[in-house]
Amino acid sequence: MSFHDLHVQPEPLLLPNAWDAGSAIAFAAAGFPAVGTTSFGVNASTGRPDAGGASREATVALVHRLRSLPVYLTADIEDGYSDDPGEVAALVAGLGVAGVNLEDSADGRLVDPAIPAAKIRAIKAAAPDVFVNARVDSYWFHEDDTVEAVTARALTYAEAGADGFFVPGAADPATLEALVAAVPLPLNVLVVPGLSLGRLRDLGVRRVSTGSLPYRVAIDAAVDAAVAVRDGRPVPSATSYADMQQQLLDFARHADAG
Repeated sequence: MSFHDLHVQPEPLLLPNAWDAGSAIAFAAAGFPAVGTTSFGVNASTGRPDAGGASREATVALVHRLRSLPVYLTADIEDGYSDDPGEVAALVAGLGVAGVNLEDSADGRLVDPAIPAAKIRAIKAAAPDVFVNARVDSYWFHEDDTVEAVTARALTYAEAGADGFFVPGAADPATLEALVAAVPLPLNVLVVPGLSLGRLRDLGVRRVSTGSLPYRVAIDAAVDAAVAVRDGRPVPSATSYADMQQQLLDFARHADAG
């Protein structure tokens, strides 16, 4: 089953988003068929705020390290880290991943849809098998956040060759149904509190990403563990050191052999 095939199954593809090798290894060990990266988590793990292209070096290094995992990898490459479609295409072709997310915003604002469309065309010419998930940031930044405006952008990206479209911030069931009906591409959303995978499936959603949620939960859990020790509360349970060390040893052996 290809990465593309995972988007047309009876159930939506649940995509966990990793921020480092350890989190990606754990997601793969948990049985997820595909793992994405999260620009927020990758940036935060190096002490940088999200966006602005700061995740490029760390993301490239991370996906190159993870290519030996027995899962499909898709990379969050923000807006491609360049305004030059050729440079973006060369970057994607060199990543060796099954998919990428490409945003249609920069510096917290939407850009002319012709700009990401040109990048999509260049990516599909250079790496036709890579699943391009075109991210429409209208609801994320509350700019042109109507079904009509989002549909127009998504159709532009579909015409350019995108394989799916991602609308973070879209959470209203009627909005999701309308987008599914209007755009002939698999719809990807972030986890929507209050809407189960089954409900999202019924609305027509084909992919659900965790985004930075696991990173933020992990940080909260880490702080809570330290505070529990400090305050004399019961120490939370965790996977043993031995088990995690074995996961890392197994990964290192396969990665180094590759």
